[in-house]
Amino acid sequence: MESTMRGVFLPGDSTAVLREYPVPAPGHGQVLIEVGASGICGSDIGFIYREYKGYRGVDGPAYRGVVAGHEPSGRIVATGPGVRRFGVGDRVIVYHIVGCGLCDNCRRGHYISCDSGRESYGWQRDGGHAPYLLAEERTCVPLPDELSYVDGALIACGFGTAYEGLRRAGVSGDADLLVVGLGPVGLAAGMIGRGMGARRVIGVEPSAARRAWAGTLGVFDATLPSDERAAEAVADLTGRGGAAVTIDCSGSRPGRSLALEAAAEWGHVSLVGEGGDLVTEVSDTLLHKQLTIHASWVTSLPAMSELARNLVGWGLRPEKVISDTFGFSRADEAYALAAGNSEGKVVLVPDEAA
Repeated sequence: MESTMRGVFLPGDSTAVLREYPVPAPGHGQVLIEVGASGICGSDIGFIYREYKGYRGVDGPAYRGVVAGHEPSGRIVATGPGVRRFGVGDRVIVYHIVGCGLCDNCRRGHYISCDSGRESYGWQRDGGHAPYLLAEERTCVPLPDELSYVDGALIACGFGTAYEGLRRAGVSGDADLLVVGLGPVGLAAGMIGRGMGARRVIGVEPSAARRAWAGTLGVFDATLPSDERAAEAVADLTGRGGAAVTIDCSGSRPGRSLALEAAAEWGHVSLVGEGGDLVTEVSDTLLHKQLTIHASWVTSLPAMSELARNLVGWGLRPEKVISDTFGFSRADEAYALAAGNSEGKVVLVPDEAA
C-alpha cells in the first residue's frame, strides 16, 4: 500500500479536482477500506458541486473541504484496535452518516437523524472518492457476495432512500406504484417496488431521454411524460382511479403535486426528493381521498442491511441503473455529466477498474 493517494475534492465552482494526501491509518473502532465504487449523488450536485450550501442545524456550508463521495463500498484492508464484527477481506457498504451512537435515533439505526452532532462521509469527513476510505466499523454493512461494489455503492444512499420511502408506504402485491421523477433514486424506487411485488410500476419523467433509458431496464410497465394528462393516464392504466402508492423522487413542486393528484383513494404518498416546496389543494386532493403522506430521509442501518439481503433474494442488481462509469482521475468529467444530461446513475471506480 502506498503512503499517499489522490482524492476528489469539490471547490464549489462546478469542477472536481484531484489532490494528493496521506493514506490514513485506522484508529480505535475504525477500518480502512479499499474503495471498489463510489456513487455521485444528486445532493452532492445541489449542495456542493455548483456552490456551497448549508441546511438547518449546520453553521455555514455543509461541505467542509474533505474528500467527496458519500456512496462508497469496498473491501476492508486494515483494522484498528477494538474492531470486532468485521475483518480484513470483508466486503462492506458504508452507511454514509456517523452518529453519536447513543441518542434515541442512533439506537434505532437512524444515524441520519442523530441529534448530538452527526458527520457525513464526503461532507464533513473524508468520503469515498479516493482509493482508500477510513470508516467507523459501526457504519459498515455487509455486502453480499452476490452483489458487486457498484451495487453496494448504490445501496449506500439512493437505493436505501427509495427503500425506506416504499417500506413506509406499504408497497405490496395489491398496490400499483407510481414513481415520479426517473433520476437515479426514481429508477431505484421502480426496481425495489418491483422486488416488493407491486402489481404495476408506472414512471413519470419530463426528460424523453430518461424515459427511454428507464424503459430499457425491464422495470416499468409504462413511462409517461409529466404533462397535464399524466394523472389521468395513471388512473386509466391502474383502472382504480390512481395508484395505491406514489413516491415523488423529483424534489419539485410539479412532481409532488402529481404524486398527490395521481394517488388513488386511501392511497399512500411518499416524499423522498430533496428541495423545493409542496403546494396542494387540501379538500379534494387530500381530505376527500383520505390520503396518507410519508416523508422519509435516507434509511436506517438495519434497513440498509435488510435491503442488501432482499436484493439478492429478489434477483435484482442495482448496477442496472448505471449509465456511465468513470475512473477517479476523470471525476471532473463524471460530475459534469451527472450535473447535466446523464440518462442514469454516474459512478466512480478505481482507474484500473474503469
